[in-house]
Amino acid sequence: MSAMPLPEAPVAERMPCITTVVVQPTPFCNIACRYCYLPDRDSTARMSLDTVRATFEAVFASGWSLPDLTVIWHAGEPLVVPASWYQEALELIDALRPQGIRVRHAFQTNGTLITPEWCALFRRWDVGVGVSIDGPREIHDANRVNRKGRGTFDKTLAGIACLQAEDVPFHVISVLSAPSLADPEGMLAFYVENGIADICFNVEESEGDHVSSLLAERSARSQFSEFLTRFWHRSRHDESVRFLREIDSMLERIMDPTNASVENAQVNPFGMVNVDCKGNVSSFSPELLGMKHADYDNFIVGNVHHDSLEDMLKSSSMRAMQRDISAGVEACKAECAYFSVCGGGSPINKLTENGSFSTTHTRFCDLIETVPTDIILDALSDLERTIEHDVPLRSAV
Repeated sequence: MSAMPLPEAPVAERMPCITTVVVQPTPFCNIACRYCYLPDRDSTARMSLDTVRATFEAVFASGWSLPDLTVIWHAGEPLVVPASWYQEALELIDALRPQGIRVRHAFQTNGTLITPEWCALFRRWDVGVGVSIDGPREIHDANRVNRKGRGTFDKTLAGIACLQAEDVPFHVISVLSAPSLADPEGMLAFYVENGIADICFNVEESEGDHVSSLLAERSARSQFSEFLTRFWHRSRHDESVRFLREIDSMLERIMDPTNASVENAQVNPFGMVNVDCKGNVSSFSPELLGMKHADYDNFIVGNVHHDSLEDMLKSSSMRAMQRDISAGVEACKAECAYFSVCGGGSPINKLTENGSFSTTHTRFCDLIETVPTDIILDALSDLERTIEHDVPLRSAV
């Protein structure tokens, strides 16, 4: 089914409106995933508490933070920094937090280092926890290996079991590759068997110096569409999956586009504030932090130790990125039927796949935005046909 016309959404406002602060406490990762794009993952540098203070003093002093601010601790593996350090860091942020602003912390982890001590920290601060696990052992261990090339499946699953035993809510993110795309039933059986109810899928994508073999396949879109359709229908019948991001997060934008937020923080200056362990700041897609590009001063707009966010907003690198990203958003708005559910795409994917921020369509767009939208629209058409003509559904929503 081709895409139905979708209600138009406005291009993201250019006035800074901070929704998310992505903090990289260390670039180091204790494992060595074969699809990793992080350029400095061997560095053991660690963010100081002084840098934490400077970061959030700058964020809160700007007056640009939304009342609900998400802080994501991410890249490389945040849990290689001790839980005791985070206790101090989170206390510090809470002490700096202005009245009227609520801060929610989230960790994205490979799960191999989770212990009851970490679970206590997660519970104490009501932390959102995402665990990266790609599916059954043979699928997970094909790419997610340790620094000696051995699979990490057992340690990751042990980390998930620890979260479950300690009653810490979590979701998983699974990077889909060709073997997992070919077996939606096997993937669902794995989640059900291990009590995993909140699921997010990432397709293996081209970012930084990693070139995705999956996106190079002409059939990637049809493969993902078939996978997601089968997985969604079977998971709804099974009722063991509580949340499927690719469908559930898209439903509101399609069903109630007037009230649903289609704000794309990645295309707004300081929609996302991304800070590395030395206090260097980037914006837009968090994956840009640490990458190199001469035209954009390596995507760095300033440093929290000596620049305010107001000064960073005026930097030559921010102005250049904003100019080109905005051009790409305007082009998307003019030509793409899916703009209202996307808001202009992902700058990092445009740059990596097309070589420029000011472009439009990417293979990544096909999979992340258009495939789920079409699947939902197909299901709604089935439902409408059934109601109007009393025709049996060919597949349950």
